Amino acid sequence: MKQKLQIVADEAIPFLRGVLEPYAEIHYLPGEQISNQNIKQADALLVRTRTNCNLSLLQNTAVQMVATATIGMDHLDTDFLRKAGIHFTNAPACNAGSVVQYIIAVLLEIAKKKSLRLKDLTLGIVGVGNIGSRVFEVAKHLGVKTLLCDPPKKDAELIENAVSFDFICQYSDIITFHTPLTRQGKYPTYHLFNHSALSLLKKNAWIINAARGEVIDGQALLEALKNRICSGVVLDVWENEPKIDQNLLQNVFIATPHIAGYSLDGKANATEQVVRQVAHFFDIPELKNFKVTSLPLTTPIQVKFSEVQSFEEQLHFIFKQSYDILLDDAFLRKNPDKFEVYRKKYPVRREALAYTLHLEGALPETIEFVKFMGFNVVVEN
Repeated sequence: MKQKLQIVADEAIPFLRGVLEPYAEIHYLPGEQISNQNIKQADALLVRTRTNCNLSLLQNTAVQMVATATIGMDHLDTDFLRKAGIHFTNAPACNAGSVVQYIIAVLLEIAKKKSLRLKDLTLGIVGVGNIGSRVFEVAKHLGVKTLLCDPPKKDAELIENAVSFDFICQYSDIITFHTPLTRQGKYPTYHLFNHSALSLLKKNAWIINAARGEVIDGQALLEALKNRICSGVVLDVWENEPKIDQNLLQNVFIATPHIAGYSLDGKANATEQVVRQVAHFFDIPELKNFKVTSLPLTTPIQVKFSEVQSFEEQLHFIFKQSYDILLDDAFLRKNPDKFEVYRKKYPVRREALAYTLHLEGALPETIEFVKFMGFNVVVEN
C-alpha cells in the first residue's frame, strides 16, 4: 500500500487548510520555524518568503518539491535545488493586481500632497515583468508619461524603447522599483539605487520601492532625505526585515510592512497556483484546476461628486474607499516592532473586481479609468 503523501506548509498560506488533507498528511508550521529536522519525511514543502530553502534546510530530507506562494524566489537557492533534483515553483503574477492597487494609492497620495496633475508627471518603471508591465499599462490610462528600464529584457529584445537606469534617475519625477533581488550576473539589482544614483536624481523626485528592500541602499536613501535631495520616499520593503531602520521609517512619506501584494485576491491567486502545482507534480486530478471560492463579499460604494473636483481628487476618493494605504502607514509608524505580526494578521483587503461603484457626478475620464481597473460601475444621474 502506497504511503500517504507528506507535506509541510507555512501556516500563513491562506485558504489552504482542508484542501490537501484528503490526499496528504499536512503539517502546518510558522515559516520561520520550518527546519531541517521537521521536514525530514516531507515529500513537499510549501513556503512563503520567511523560509530560506537551501542546502542547510533541505539536506538529507525526502523533499521532492518546493513551492512558494509568492512571486519572488530570492529565498530559494535555485542553484542548489536544481543540483539536488528538487522541483521548485513560484506563483508568477499572483499578487500583481494587489501591487498595482498599492502603486495607484501611492501615486494618488503624492498627487494630493503636492497638488499635482498626473498627466504632468513622468514615471520611471524599473523592472518590467509581471508587475512592472501592469504598472506601465495603468500609468498610460492615467495619462502619466512613462520611462521603462529592464536591461535583461532589452538584451533579449523583449521590450521596446527601454532606457538606462541613469536616464530614469535623471528624467523621472517618480521612480518605482519592480525588480527581483539579484546579487550576481550581468545586471545585479542589489543596491541598484545608491549614492551614485542619488547624484543623478531629477530635482524633487520621488522614490517608491515595493520590490525588495535590498534593491535600495537604505543609508544612501536616508542621507538623501535628510539633505532634501529628493521630495519623498515610499517604502513597502526594507533592508533587514523585519528589523527595519527606524530612523529611515520616520523620514519617509509612506511606510508599510511589506504588504503591497497582500490583497486577499492576491493571496487566493497564490494558493490556487501552489495547490495546482502540487496536484500536477504528484498527480492529484481533482486539484489540478483548484479554485478558491470562499472570498468574502464587499459592500457597494456610493459616491456623489461636486463639479469642482478634479480627476485626481475623484480617483483619490474612490480608491481610498477600497484601500486606504495610510492606515497601513499609521500602524507601522506606531508599532514598528510588530512588522511581522501585521503581515500575519493583515486586515482583509479586496481588489477592484470585488467592488461595485455607484457614481454620481463623476468625470468621464474617472468612469473610464475605474472601469479599466475592473470596478463594477453603475453611473447614476
